[in-house]
Amino acid sequence: MKALLGCALLALAAMDAAGARAMAEAYPTHAITFVVPFTAGGSTEFLARLLGQRLEQRLGKPFVIENRPGGGGMVGAVSVARAAPDGYTILMAPSSVMAINVALHKKLPYDPIADLVPLALVAATPFVLVVTPSLPVQSVTELIALAKASPGRLAFASAGLGTPHHLFAEMFKGSAGIELTHVPYRGSVPALTDIAAGHVQLMFSDVPPALGLVNDGKVRALGISTKERLAALPQVSPVAEQGVSGFDAASWQMVVAPAATPKEIVERLHAEIKEVMLQADIREHVAKMGALPIDTPSVANLRIFVQTEIARWGKVVEQAGIAGSQ
Repeated sequence: MKALLGCALLALAAMDAAGARAMAEAYPTHAITFVVPFTAGGSTEFLARLLGQRLEQRLGKPFVIENRPGGGGMVGAVSVARAAPDGYTILMAPSSVMAINVALHKKLPYDPIADLVPLALVAATPFVLVVTPSLPVQSVTELIALAKASPGRLAFASAGLGTPHHLFAEMFKGSAGIELTHVPYRGSVPALTDIAAGHVQLMFSDVPPALGLVNDGKVRALGISTKERLAALPQVSPVAEQGVSGFDAASWQMVVAPAATPKEIVERLHAEIKEVMLQADIREHVAKMGALPIDTPSVANLRIFVQTEIARWGKVVEQAGIAGSQ
């Protein structure tokens, strides 16, 4: 009897495996919803549209971009975490959604580890340290010297409490041993406007909104937040090469799906996205927007990466004194 039961269970397992493989081979049979957890515009949507268009060509079904803003990305993340785990709802998730929010919020309505499965890491987003043109500094080294001469007198802008703009500056403060005053704004654009006007002295900004101002001389770029230079700003050297050894900070963008999505579909999407992100024209588009295209690690390694990033940014949030502040 036990032998018969064992055989029956094995047969059922084989049938389930065969069914999963058949589902993956047939996938997709209809449109895929690609959620962007912010309002229209910005680098997250740009990447989603760029990737979605190429996946459409490869898989033969529409990838429909759907903006679901709110709660610093939480509304979009929750909607995907609770969606049917069938591969037809995916999310373009930045590091704030997958890592920073964990320490920043007292009670996060989703768990990046338990509720979402990473499909691919597609791009890193370095930031540029900019200052108001009237500030008498031409390098990061000179900025640090000025800040040390007048502790707390210089102010840095951010796109809001707990954003990468804020946390990169907090990392910079700690690494350089300086005191700066935080002035939060509601987004990069108003913050940069006040940098250009001289109301605030400096800011770590995402590159797309800052690039035109840098090129027009309305703000001065001093350093790149990553150890790698940017094609969009080739003349600007990394902060790490200017007296802040080891400084390396970037936001990143990851495609994720509901956690219970079948392994075969996860691996299919992982492979397709990996192939797309290796294409020369895609990498060129990503580089022009001020980002660094990534040859994604495996799904297993991506899980480890997310855990590591949650721990890393949790420490920065703690040091900034804003843990559980939202």
